[in-house]
Amino acid sequence: MAKDETKRLRGESEKITINLGFVDLGQIDLIVSDGFYANRTDFIRTAIRNHLDKHKEALAKSVERKNFGLGLHDYSRAFLEELKRTGQTVNIRVIGLVRIADDVSAELARSTIASVAVLGAFQASPSVKAALSERIS
Repeated sequence: MAKDETKRLRGESEKITINLGFVDLGQIDLIVSDGFYANRTDFIRTAIRNHLDKHKEALAKSVERKNFGLGLHDYSRAFLEELKRTGQTVNIRVIGLVRIADDVSAELARSTIASVAVLGAFQASPSVKAALSERIS
C-alpha cells in the first residue's frame, strides 16, 4: 500500500458499540481525567491495539493458514473487466477493507467474483452487494 494511501486510510474506520460495566467505565474516565489518554476512544483503541500486539504471532499464523490478504484491497472496473476478458475469476479473502469501485456493474461483479470473505469492512454499491449476496461469507 502506498504511503499516501496508508495516511488517507487512518481516518477511515468502522464504528462499533460496546457495553461496559459502570466500574470499568468509571476507571477509564479516571485515567482519561488524569491525562493519560485524550478520551475514552483513545483509551479503548490503545487497549485493543496492545492486546492484538500480544497475539501477533498467532494472528500471523492464522492469516497465513487461512490464506487471507491484509489491508486495503481495491477492485477496479478495469481489473474485473480484464478478468472477464481472460475468463478468470477472483476469490476475495481479506482482513481489513475491500472496496469495489462504484462503476462496477452487478453483472461484472457476478461474472468475475467467485467468493467474498472479509473480516473488517466490505464497501460496494448496493447492487453489487445484492448480486454477490450468496457468495459473501
